[in-house]
Amino acid sequence: MFKRTFNDWWSFKTANTKEYTHCYHNYPAMMIPQVARALINDYKPKDGIKLLFDPYMGSGTSLVEANICNINAIGTDLNPLARMMAKVKTTHYDEKKIKDYFSFIQSNLVFYNDSFVENRDFSRISNHAFWYKQEDLLKLSYLSQLIKQCEDCQDFFNVVLSEVVREVSFTRNSEFKRYKMSDKQLKNFSPDTFKLFETKVIRNIKGLSQFNTVKNSCSSKIYDFNSVTEIPSDIIGEETVDMVITSPPYGDSHTTVAYGQFSRWSNEWFGFDEAKILDNILMGGKKYKEVSFQSNSITPELEKIKQIDSKRYQEVISFLSDYYHSIANVAKCIRHGGVVCYVVGNRTVKTVQISLDYFTVETFSQFGFKHINTIVRRIPNKRMPSKNSPTNEQGKTISTMNNEYIVILQKC
Repeated sequence: MFKRTFNDWWSFKTANTKEYTHCYHNYPAMMIPQVARALINDYKPKDGIKLLFDPYMGSGTSLVEANICNINAIGTDLNPLARMMAKVKTTHYDEKKIKDYFSFIQSNLVFYNDSFVENRDFSRISNHAFWYKQEDLLKLSYLSQLIKQCEDCQDFFNVVLSEVVREVSFTRNSEFKRYKMSDKQLKNFSPDTFKLFETKVIRNIKGLSQFNTVKNSCSSKIYDFNSVTEIPSDIIGEETVDMVITSPPYGDSHTTVAYGQFSRWSNEWFGFDEAKILDNILMGGKKYKEVSFQSNSITPELEKIKQIDSKRYQEVISFLSDYYHSIANVAKCIRHGGVVCYVVGNRTVKTVQISLDYFTVETFSQFGFKHINTIVRRIPNKRMPSKNSPTNEQGKTISTMNNEYIVILQKC
C-alpha cells in the first residue's frame, strides 16, 4: 500500500533512554528520545527548522529534544499530569536552588511525626482507604506540605512526588490500569515513602545537571488545547510550523493504553480538573455513530471488526474519527516544505490488525502531503502490554504491538 522500510538501527536496543531530563518520570508508551533526535537530525526541512510542534505531547520527549537542538517548540496535551511533566522536563532549574530546597526537605523528614501533618483530608482520592495505608497518605501529605515551601521549584519536586503517589498505592505497578495487588502481594508490601522520594530526587537532579549543560536561547511552550477540535490561531498560525514530531495514541484510552487510569492517582492528588473522566475526553472518548473520515486503506479491516463485534467497531471508528480531525487541523499549521513525523503502532482488535500507519499516510495525503517513508522499528523496551485479550475470554491472548511505524511526510 505505502512504502515501509524495515531498519533495525532505529530500534536503539542498547541506547540510554534516560539521558537528560528523560529520566524524570515514567509514562505510558513514551517515545524514546533517540527516535526524536534522529528524526530532527535526518529529516528536518532542508531550509531549516525554527518551530517544532507536538500535538500529542505526552511527557514532552520531543520538546526536550527540540530544546537540546536549540529549536523553539510547542506542545499540547489534555492530561494535566503530562503537562506538568513536560513543563518540568523542559525547564532549566537553578541546580543550587534545587539542592538547597532538597536539603530543607530532608532535614524535616529526619524527625517526622504524623502529628506534623496539617492536611488530613484525602476525600479527593477515590476510595483512598481501599488503595492506601493511612500512614502512607500522611507521609505523602507531609511531603506536599514541605514542597509548598519550595517557592518557584514546587513543580520539580511535585513530579517526583507524582511517581511516589502511585508507587506507594496498592496498585499493581507492572500495569498502567488500576488493578489492586493480591492479598499475598499486600502482605509483603511495605514501601518506604520518604526513601522513594529522596532516591527519585537524586536521580532527577543528575538529569537536570546534564540538561543544564545545554546552553540555548529557545523556548518550550506547553498548552492544553485539543487538536481534534481546533488549534488556536493565536498560539499557532496557519503554515507556521516547520516540523511535527509526535507519537499519537494508538487507540482510545479505554481499550488501548490507559493514560487516564495511569495518571489518575497523581491528577487526583494534585486536585487537577477532570482526573476521574480523563479517558472520556481523550481521543476516541466521544462516541461516533457513523464514520466521519475518508479511507480506503483500512476499509476491509474495519468491515471485519464490524461483523465480529459492532460495539468494538464503534469504538474503533470513534478513535479514527478524532484522529482524522486532528490530522486535518495539524496539516493546516505546517508550512510548505515542512515535515511531519508520526510514530504510530498498529493495534489488533478482535484478531484484526489496523494499519494506522497506512491510515496516517492516506489522511495526510488528502491534505497536500507526500509520503517520504515509513520506517519500521522493533520495540525492545517500550512499556506496553505485549499481549491482550481479543475476545475478553479468560486465558485467550494475542500478541499486540512489537513494532512501531515512523511515518514521515512532507507538505507539497
